[in-house]
Amino acid sequence: MRLKAYEEGETVFREGDSAVWFHFILGGRVKIVKAAPDGRDVILEIFGPGDPVGALAAYEERDFPASAITLEATTLLSLPRQDFFATLASNPLLARGLLQGLTRRMIELTRKLADRSSRVEYRIARLFITLAGRVGRPDGRGIVVPLSLSRQEIADLVGTTQETAIRIMSRWNKDHLVLTEDDLFRIPDPKRLEEIAPGE
Repeated sequence: MRLKAYEEGETVFREGDSAVWFHFILGGRVKIVKAAPDGRDVILEIFGPGDPVGALAAYEERDFPASAITLEATTLLSLPRQDFFATLASNPLLARGLLQGLTRRMIELTRKLADRSSRVEYRIARLFITLAGRVGRPDGRGIVVPLSLSRQEIADLVGTTQETAIRIMSRWNKDHLVLTEDDLFRIPDPKRLEEIAPGE
């Protein structure tokens, strides 16, 4: 077992690396990125405390299909693949927890694919609802999402253009729907987002 601290912007693994370790986030946040044909890094997912990173690739013992880069100071617990399977075999509760986590990710991926046919505003609202639920924290003025995402990164996450993301986020900032602040987003009233993108 290995416990390792990473600084912001460090690479945990690169696309094409052999997935011989299972990684779990103890603290911090990690983004999964894949190189686009134009050379940009497209964000596929953001993981936070308690989440496994690259688990499917490690489970199938294949190369990582994307890279993992820390968004902030992050601590990972990593286990060699064979040791992890031995631990699973001796601990059914751990196996059940991992299965629940992977099932949740599959549901989220299925919803993301379904959302691609929805309005962009709906998709961005669902993105912030998901981020608020995963990494958000309440304060006296709503829910704080402690992430610094560019408009291009928001566009990549929901499958739209940078210009569209700029337009929607600017309007939402004026309407106090999602406020862009230094290194974070603030959602004053999450119910207003849920009106745009009601849950299932």
